[in-house]
Amino acid sequence: MIIDSHQHFWKYDSVRDSWIDDTMKIIQRDFLPSDLDPILKTNNIDGCIAIQADQSEKETEFLLDLAKNNKFIKGIVGWVNLRDNEVENRLEYFSQNTLFKGVRHILQAEKDDFMLDQAFHNGIKKLEPLNLAYDILIYPHQLKNSKTLVSKFPNQKFILNHLAKPSIKSGEIESWKAEIKTLATFPNVYCKLSGLTTEANWHNWKTEDFTPYIDLVFEEFGAHRIMYGSDWPVCLLSGNYSKTKEIVTTYIKKLSSLEQQQVMGLNALHFYGIAI
Repeated sequence: MIIDSHQHFWKYDSVRDSWIDDTMKIIQRDFLPSDLDPILKTNNIDGCIAIQADQSEKETEFLLDLAKNNKFIKGIVGWVNLRDNEVENRLEYFSQNTLFKGVRHILQAEKDDFMLDQAFHNGIKKLEPLNLAYDILIYPHQLKNSKTLVSKFPNQKFILNHLAKPSIKSGEIESWKAEIKTLATFPNVYCKLSGLTTEANWHNWKTEDFTPYIDLVFEEFGAHRIMYGSDWPVCLLSGNYSKTKEIVTTYIKKLSSLEQQQVMGLNALHFYGIAI
């Protein structure tokens, strides 16, 4: 089974979705399951994980409703206020729905020490008993604090989104590389091969641009802790779904059959607790 571990849905709202600025006009519209379903079929993808794009419980309910009515959505990673005193009750409420697989907070938009806050840690602590994952969305300069975070919760499942968004466009790699090497030493941390093309030159990237970054991730995490994600529809800023997928499938051809299956689906099923 091939699973896209990272994609989004939204009904576009220019105020709420102000992060989609005028350089991103191509994604200033609605993106719903009816748009993605034919794309997944064309690319022989069996299912996907829908990831939050707005920080509200309304967003979580929206994604769960879409998953309920579209069987190819195998699970959702929603948003809950992890710093709230009622976080345990809210997580238990959403966990009644078996499609609720994890939580993400948009840490890249927060101050660097946000993830070190005790209130945030209190929320993270409530995830593991419910078998919920946590998706880490950060920039490279936040990797140091993310290592502190994951070290405090050795039994919590964490997954790094978009390789922490290295500056592929500039080719800068050394500082990112050093931090990734350390983060990967924590066995409870996985990594998504997602969001690559949007960190490159949107209109003039080559497949080889990504090789040094993907090499490092495989060297440090191993195929058993890596999973494919399209980051659709954001990937449309710099290509299309097929080209995005091809970067990964071309790279992993040199791996064993089992390793290819792990990257393209088995790891996502295991990590997010999805029954086939």
